Amino acid sequence: MAELKELSPDLVRAGADLRVAVGRIARRLRQAHAVGEVTLSEVSVLARLDRDGPNTSAALAELERIRPQAMGVTLSELEGRGLVRREADRADGRKVLISITPAGRNTLSQRRSASTERITRALAEEFTAVERRRLLAVLPLLDRLAERL
Repeated sequence: MAELKELSPDLVRAGADLRVAVGRIARRLRQAHAVGEVTLSEVSVLARLDRDGPNTSAALAELERIRPQAMGVTLSELEGRGLVRREADRADGRKVLISITPAGRNTLSQRRSASTERITRALAEEFTAVERRRLLAVLPLLDRLAERL
């Protein structure tokens, strides 16, 4: 990996500006949800389980790039709310698989709807059609960047 000092100043500035912008978006979305609602970390785990199916706590921690202990806390919170369940892996009884419950899917859908509504409203009210197309064109690149971090 190239040293930061070896990269062009413009690229370093772009990286810093992108970090700040993404951080502000994430904070604003977090701030819109009441205390006691699922956190962004919990939503991320629910979304992964919904999309990819049951998985182990260790695998989820690796995929979410957090410590296994932090994933344990997250899963305990989700399980306590009835949003995920643990069950023995039928193929390997030593493993415990975590899966999303119907209540978890409902919570995920509601959270997605609220966040999507806020983003959609901001796009409609503050951006021109050309600007919206430009933002949409960048989404695959942002997704790729997220996977590489």
